[in-house]
Amino acid sequence: MATPNYTAQILLLQQEMDEMKADFSENDNAFFLCSMSLIIFLMQCGFAFLEAGAVRSKNTTNILIKNLLDSCIAIVGYWALGWALAFGDCPNDTIGLFVGYSQFFLANFENYPKFFFQYVFAATSATIVSGAVAERCEFANYITYCSVISTLVYPILTHWGWHPKGWMALGITSGVINTHYDDFAGSGVVHLCGGSISLLAAYMIGARIGRFPQDEDDESDEILGHSVPFAALGGFILMFGFLAFNGGSMADIVKPGEGHIVALAMVNTILSGAFAALTYLIAHYLYHGKWTLLLTINACLAGMVASCAGCNKMEPWACIWVGVGAGLIYLTLSRSMIKWRIDDPLDAFAVHAGGGFWGLTSVAIIGHDGVVYAIGNTIGGATNGGDQIAQAFAQLGWQWVCALAIVTWSFLWMWPIFGLLKKIGKLRVSEEVEINGLDIYKHGESAYPLHAYGHGWHDFESAPSSKENHSKHLPVGRKNRIMSVHPEMSLEQLASVYDRSGSVGDSDQPKRLFMNQMERRKSRMLEANNSFSNMYLDDTEVPERKNTNPKSVSLQVPTTIVEAPEEETLTTEQQESNWT
Repeated sequence: MATPNYTAQILLLQQEMDEMKADFSENDNAFFLCSMSLIIFLMQCGFAFLEAGAVRSKNTTNILIKNLLDSCIAIVGYWALGWALAFGDCPNDTIGLFVGYSQFFLANFENYPKFFFQYVFAATSATIVSGAVAERCEFANYITYCSVISTLVYPILTHWGWHPKGWMALGITSGVINTHYDDFAGSGVVHLCGGSISLLAAYMIGARIGRFPQDEDDESDEILGHSVPFAALGGFILMFGFLAFNGGSMADIVKPGEGHIVALAMVNTILSGAFAALTYLIAHYLYHGKWTLLLTINACLAGMVASCAGCNKMEPWACIWVGVGAGLIYLTLSRSMIKWRIDDPLDAFAVHAGGGFWGLTSVAIIGHDGVVYAIGNTIGGATNGGDQIAQAFAQLGWQWVCALAIVTWSFLWMWPIFGLLKKIGKLRVSEEVEINGLDIYKHGESAYPLHAYGHGWHDFESAPSSKENHSKHLPVGRKNRIMSVHPEMSLEQLASVYDRSGSVGDSDQPKRLFMNQMERRKSRMLEANNSFSNMYLDDTEVPERKNTNPKSVSLQVPTTIVEAPEEETLTTEQQESNWT
């Protein structure tokens, strides 16, 4: 009996298994890339909290909505044009060195995991600039630069550096020299781009009112943010996001060794950030005698930015030096900005441009094929040691050429745009708006409305006698909505308009409770609500308030002061009982 021949069946089965393996690999890579993208997207929340905590309370809503719109504007621009310019193919090889030209609006497109990953990178690059112009940027200016960065500036830079046919990626090949753009996770195309635009924006928009004295010989006046916890929370979220930012840049996870590279990138990222933070913290303590929190967070972020370029190909000991260098560079640039009298509230230039440039430099010095290894191999007796040194220094030079190209390209786009906006008066808000805060003037929403601290706060043109006629004194669109009080009211005037029912004079008990609470919490409320910081704390008359904003509603403080009867201060238990 003849033996059956199973060769054909085995080959067919092998083919089916290979196809299944390829499908599983593709799905695993897509899941990995989408998961990393989601964590990177969370960095928008980190930027929002960091910036919100670093600005004054009167500008918190403005900062938050700008960070929200970063994501919204970036996805529209990157979907319509950005992806096509960055990774679209171009039939002309010469044009293809500089820009892509296909798949506009994602036409005939299927690689959505990579698109989503690149989109969150584009949004990050645009978000960086927001902190540099915080508290005085006109909203039209913000929408303009965010659109241009995420749609044109950043995508073309990524084509140069990350597309296989981009001119920076191709580099120079001549004899033993073979250079290429070495930037694993975006120290240059993401952070150096955003950081350099931050410097330009901060310079052209000018410093915040009160940041620098008129006499240039005097020291600068520090403008403190309103919430250290917010800023710290944002910093921790960004640290978490950077692990995915760098580790996820591997893109693939299924081939042997790729998981190891992802883990190495994450370890190097946190090591670099840690040593940058410790370096700055020690230097700051030696100079000022204080253990600073907020600036240490910035230094940590600068170290993580610097690690982006070579976190996949450096030994952990090398990333220690990347972190130390990033901490010192951040310290130098942060102080230099003050000497140059350029107001950068979030130190966006020092963190992202300084860290980004050092990252591009360090990968060519202490990376696996960098200058340090080439010199070491030559000393160790390598036969081609001279060629290795020549290649290493050529690569370092090419990294600097690419860094210069990134800064130049960013400036060429944004300088005329900022100049035009300044010319037409849309670069910066007016002095009155800046002093009083952007939240109310630009958005009509205070992040910390005064009524949130008590019950029944109202503004009146005249003191109404009932709920029914009170509503007619509220602005259009604000009917039956509790309003914040006038920032120049005295405590007695606040009591005169205070009533839980919305009317005045019905009961003295709420007034007494309010006065007792206000006396105890007066200092805390002054710090918590910036609009309350300029009120009069005595019994003098409140000057008439001029309203120069045609869009705002003129609210006049009642001049009649209702004195609360003098009674003993109620205990906490009595107050709670009365409220209920």
